[in-house]
Amino acid sequence: MSRKLSDYIKMTDNELITHYKKHEDKECVGELYKRYTGLTYAICLKYHKDSEKAREAVLEIFEELIDKLLVHEVQNFKSWLHTVARNHCLLSFRSKKYETQFIDNYKKYQNDFMEQDKILYPDYITKEENYKELEKCIDQLKDEQKNCIVLFYLQEKSYVEVAKITGYSMKEVKSYLQNGKRNLKILMSENNE
Repeated sequence: MSRKLSDYIKMTDNELITHYKKHEDKECVGELYKRYTGLTYAICLKYHKDSEKAREAVLEIFEELIDKLLVHEVQNFKSWLHTVARNHCLLSFRSKKYETQFIDNYKKYQNDFMEQDKILYPDYITKEENYKELEKCIDQLKDEQKNCIVLFYLQEKSYVEVAKITGYSMKEVKSYLQNGKRNLKILMSENNE
């Protein structure tokens, strides 16, 4: 179904998403890109503090949207995009620079994540495998839980800092951390069966 450029401009965000899901017309994502590049850039710049990295992140986010929009039910695109952009930035901090810190923190909080399952201890699995496995499981968590786990355990933020960064209440942060730890334990044990 071929449309004119003016047709896309007139469509609401929800109409663009519905049309995209039905026809996989990437012009819809292109129109969303035009509308929300500035917002996404501002979010990325807030986290990266570097304009070049922020621009790269914006491009990566909109590339991911090509697949994500096909599988996610999006009611409010602007709000959803804000969450996607924030999560993308938070997760991008898991670079090589943080890998050593991640392993150290993992050891430090190991009992919080997995309690006493011997197979999940670094003595039984190499650090590299352990890191990759845990990272894969963290990616499977709900966004709220993932954000709180990454900030609290990997970046060693306090409850107050996590609440400030995410906008969640203290009660929500504690709940997301508790549920995230429980879900991580389940995911780790499922992956090691």
